[in-house]
Amino acid sequence: MIFVKNPQRGKVKTRLAQTLGDDRALGIYLKLLNHTMQQAKKTDCTKEVWYSSHIDNSDLFSPDLFSKKLQTDGDLGNKMSNAFKNAFAGGNERVVIIGSDCPEITSERIEKAFDLLASNELVIGPANDGGYYLLGINRFIPELFEDMPWSTPAVYGKTIEIAKSHQVSVEELPVLIDIDTEEDLKLSKFNWLQ
Repeated sequence: MIFVKNPQRGKVKTRLAQTLGDDRALGIYLKLLNHTMQQAKKTDCTKEVWYSSHIDNSDLFSPDLFSKKLQTDGDLGNKMSNAFKNAFAGGNERVVIIGSDCPEITSERIEKAFDLLASNELVIGPANDGGYYLLGINRFIPELFEDMPWSTPAVYGKTIEIAKSHQVSVEELPVLIDIDTEEDLKLSKFNWLQ
């Protein structure tokens, strides 16, 4: 599952736009979206893209490869919880969610997460900002999405804490960069983002 924001000027990458302007921020987001789509396309799994405000049937996510769904209302936790619940209700046994902010995400990393879910209940890819760029589970664990301080550096730590308190086995992937600010952009080694 890929969670995306519909790419609208002034509504995406707002922290990036504070220093680079709305046009450049949108341009960078479109590059990140394309990169995410290209990597997901190569991954051997069922693919869904979940939109923030409306389903776009004419964007870069081909309806032949990606089922298109609309995120529910509420905070990010509600949205993700609903998506995972939906996926497991549909008969999936291992489910991975990614965003569209990570230029270092690759199809190999996504497939590694699926492989790790064969022997772990939760796989997490920590991001440099204290959040995560990937979360995979092999059963629905609603507690992972409740009372979470979303969009803060505490998300990753709190997720691990909740997992441990519920005796959930966890495997971690390498820390990668999420692009939210100009500083993140400078840390990133991807020239195509500039």
